[in-house]
Amino acid sequence: MFEVTDDMSAYTKAALFNGTGKQTPMFLRLSSVAGKRGTPDSVRDPRGFSVKFYTEEGNYDIVGNNTPVFFINDPIKFPNFIQSQKRDPATNLTDPNQIFDFWSHSPEALHQITILFSDRGTPYSYRHINGYGSHTFKWVNASGEVHFVKYHFKTDQGIKNMTNDENAEMAKTNPDHHTKDLYDSIENGDHPSWTLYVQLMPEKDEAAYKYDSFDTTKVWSHKDYPLIKVGKMTLNRNPENYHAEVEQSAFSPSNFVPGIEPSNDKMLQGRLFSYPGAQRHRLGGNYQQIPINCPYRAKVVNEYRDGIVTTGNQGKQENYEPNSHGGPTQDSSVAWAKEETNGQCGRYAIQNDHFEQPRGLWNNVFSDTDRDHLIKNLAGPLSAVTNKDIQEKMLALFYKIDPSYGTRLSEAIGVPLKQ
Repeated sequence: MFEVTDDMSAYTKAALFNGTGKQTPMFLRLSSVAGKRGTPDSVRDPRGFSVKFYTEEGNYDIVGNNTPVFFINDPIKFPNFIQSQKRDPATNLTDPNQIFDFWSHSPEALHQITILFSDRGTPYSYRHINGYGSHTFKWVNASGEVHFVKYHFKTDQGIKNMTNDENAEMAKTNPDHHTKDLYDSIENGDHPSWTLYVQLMPEKDEAAYKYDSFDTTKVWSHKDYPLIKVGKMTLNRNPENYHAEVEQSAFSPSNFVPGIEPSNDKMLQGRLFSYPGAQRHRLGGNYQQIPINCPYRAKVVNEYRDGIVTTGNQGKQENYEPNSHGGPTQDSSVAWAKEETNGQCGRYAIQNDHFEQPRGLWNNVFSDTDRDHLIKNLAGPLSAVTNKDIQEKMLALFYKIDPSYGTRLSEAIGVPLKQ
């Protein structure tokens, strides 16, 4: 259940965030990302953090991770990124050469790599991670005013991670630890919760901000845009049937409600259409009628009729617009906010400094112990790369983050640093 503690009506007309005390049923799916079914829960990996709000205006999905950034900022690179993580077609083994080869040509990934190979990449449990919406979205209020927004779900249990050695031991002794820990805590009445905060950027600030505000490999400074408290999300019930309520759950960044809209975030724009297509392939054409996905608190009027596995079929009323017989009419109240544009539309690379933010992590956020663990965690897979040219390219990138970062990693894997 999600409950609003701080009314957001000044920033968005979305009903689920309006009115102190407002409660909205929701479903949270926590998952690994790269691991297949049966992989130990504790492996080094981002964690999926997807929330479905069952609002009176329809379902609203936030589909994110436990890290505030991602590896890439352009969806055209996404298939290549995934292919670089796949097993070698001849050996059927994970190939560190192709993984680091892709990253050596993608300096925008350095921020996420630095997070992933720190102890943050091996959280102790699902209850002890934060969740982030990943992208920049639009909030629009009743007056049509626009703020760009980023979502932060802060765990009320506190952040808790494992070292690489602790993670390896957990994988051997309790490979389903994350799943069991979450299930048991809810079943025993120790309901985990997260407090939702947002960062809000006035629309007029976006073009002049020091970073591209839509770059998914960057964060907004909390000094520039402080966290604003919205409400609390509490998990108070376990699924009764894992397949029906978890495996069949379908989330999409394109599931919006009035008052929340997409921005020109490149990665978001790529996900808007790809997720529904993937869900239709995975679950079938009627996946939104599966109970866990059904917007049961809203009247569904999508005018679909006669499709494969369609149920209900929405009666005998005309299902086209315009019409002469009291059928569907255009609803201008759900129209998106207008946007001013200028210049030439085209494909442009995001021009941001890819080293500054991971440098801040290394120098200002990580402790000496954190840095020690990061070097050790990275040295293992990077030393497994057999192509020395790839190793040297990666070391040069880490050196650009900070000379001590690159130098220590060079010494750890025994490969001279070429700047």
